[in-house]
Amino acid sequence: MILEMKVPSPGESITEVEIATWLVKDGDYVEKDQAIAEVDSDKATLELPAEASGIITLKAEEGDAVAVGQVVCHIDTAAAKPDGATPAPAVEKAPEVKKEEVKAAPVAEKTYATGAPSPAAKKILDEKNISPSDIVGTGKGGRITTEDAANAIPAMGTPTGGSRGTERVKLSMLRRKVAERLVAAKNETAMLTTFNEVNMTPINTIRNQYKDEFKAKHNGLGLGYMSFFTKAVTRALQLYPDVNSMMDGDHKVAFDFADISIAVSGPKGLMVPVVRNAELLTFRGVEAEIKRLALRARDGQITVDDMTGGTFTITNGGVFGSMLSTPIINPPQSGILGMHNIIERPIAVNGKVEIHPMMFLALSYDHRIIDGRESVGFLVAVKEALENPMELLMDNNPKKALEL
Repeated sequence: MILEMKVPSPGESITEVEIATWLVKDGDYVEKDQAIAEVDSDKATLELPAEASGIITLKAEEGDAVAVGQVVCHIDTAAAKPDGATPAPAVEKAPEVKKEEVKAAPVAEKTYATGAPSPAAKKILDEKNISPSDIVGTGKGGRITTEDAANAIPAMGTPTGGSRGTERVKLSMLRRKVAERLVAAKNETAMLTTFNEVNMTPINTIRNQYKDEFKAKHNGLGLGYMSFFTKAVTRALQLYPDVNSMMDGDHKVAFDFADISIAVSGPKGLMVPVVRNAELLTFRGVEAEIKRLALRARDGQITVDDMTGGTFTITNGGVFGSMLSTPIINPPQSGILGMHNIIERPIAVNGKVEIHPMMFLALSYDHRIIDGRESVGFLVAVKEALENPMELLMDNNPKKALEL
């Protein structure tokens, strides 16, 4: 019996996926529920499990865009499992994207125009500062056409002997969708960014004092910065609810909950899984959920549901060494907080110069819905909570707040 395997729907509104990698070869024997392929949607990379055991015949190539419901392989369920055979091992994954090396074409023997380039072609060559003698004409009798001139590239000198290869790399569907969303955010929102800085000494003091006890009490869970930032953000969102809203046509949609999108770097690119109802979570709850989502992203197990929704985003460029940036809004949200690296710098404290670990913060926001007062006030509220976490985030009882 031949079973036709069709692409299942990975989520609402998704109509097409792309075959990123086949994990088995044509003609392999596969077991039911074995992962046979990775498919990219515009939101996530998902594994495709075999629906039955048998010999597989592939009906789509890597890189093919296939519609939801389209047949991508056949499985001959009547085929006997080869004696002593084990399930087909996953083939070594091909590179995430196909690469095509572009080699320099052989230089054609020059044929010079009997006249000069056409006036239009000459004008283009003059603007590019290219001599007609360096161009191979494709017109009648070797005449240099306007198209020849437009395609001409100024000489870059004699090669030095190093590699001059070029690659054409097809972006994954996820990467292409991220690019579209980022461009749309720039083009369709009135995006502004406001900045502040925060003294990280109070948080560092608490972490240094309690991180070992926290880790021991909570099965190896680390006490990181993200729980402090998430708690500070959810507090600020309650004080400035416009930042926790979004545009929907001519309407403003406000939320009385805080679903915080946390930008993480996965093997397929940037992903933003969502911490649901972060305003209700404890420090342990935030750290546990962020760790769970980060591991799923790293292992390629993140789902569309994990990344659907979100009312505000936090992104931490500091882990890569970024000192300052202007993060781009994650539409349809109206705000995103950018964290950066921590650098010890001299600052004035009560009239004296002291050295403290400092971090720049950046809030990008949609000015169509958030005014300057709300944006600046929100960022100041985040700063205040981070610089006074004992009182504003822990109710002056850190052991209780950290569930120790």
